[in-house]
Amino acid sequence: MNTNGQYVAINGVRLWVEDTGGTGPPVLFSHGLLWSTRMFDAQVATLRSRYRCIAWDHRGQGQSDVPNVRSISIEDCYADAVALIERLGVAPVHIVGLSMGGFVAMRLAARRPDLVRSCVLLETSAEAEPSENVPRYRTLNRVARWFGLRVVAHKVMPIMFGTTFLTDPARAVERDAWRERLARNRRDIWRAVNGVIEREPIMPELGHITTPTMIMVGDEDVATVPLKAERMHAAIRGSKLVRIPHAGHSSSIEQPGHVTAAIEAWLERLMSTSPINT
Repeated sequence: MNTNGQYVAINGVRLWVEDTGGTGPPVLFSHGLLWSTRMFDAQVATLRSRYRCIAWDHRGQGQSDVPNVRSISIEDCYADAVALIERLGVAPVHIVGLSMGGFVAMRLAARRPDLVRSCVLLETSAEAEPSENVPRYRTLNRVARWFGLRVVAHKVMPIMFGTTFLTDPARAVERDAWRERLARNRRDIWRAVNGVIEREPIMPELGHITTPTMIMVGDEDVATVPLKAERMHAAIRGSKLVRIPHAGHSSSIEQPGHVTAAIEAWLERLMSTSPINT
């Protein structure tokens, strides 16, 4: 991200936080499982000239502390997000959440509308993990716990990325770099994976969301399929649904130009209609 990074003590752990600073409206980025703030480098590079971009690594992932628990729950990560916004004094924020990051973003928008100016949800779901996925994910998680993610990276990549990204010869170097990032995850990432597998659905609370919300989904996403985005769109009043061509579950990486342009247009429209310009 090429910005100021530091540890911030939140709820008994140190979270790694990267903050471009400045006086622009704050945009908070919440990453997906097995990744880090790096998921949003392309978006931050464009938006930072007009917005204060803040991205953090969820507890148990990236450079943040890993608590010694069996499962790092989404509720814990939601509480971290609340505390971080309040600690930085940046409310209300535009929050951008991808996959697991979207689980956190939806909870913020539903429960703490005072902290959220708008919500952008990428490749995410308001439902519990489908029962048919759980045995496979638990097996992968057990292997990763004992032998490291490098052993199962070849099985995880098709979950994380769409066919276009995985087969494009022109993106081989980029693809290898992301595979290596995935493989380098610490073995104790299993604690965060448990939290995602065992999450409670947030669908019953979506009716409480009144902040402007844009839902984006890649047409090649096999982890949270487009139908799930459609159900969220139906449940969140006034939400906007955007389909991303040739993108899988990591659209901010796979189609960075498309995703960034959509977010930029979204923020500009909200700024132009807001009396407080946030």
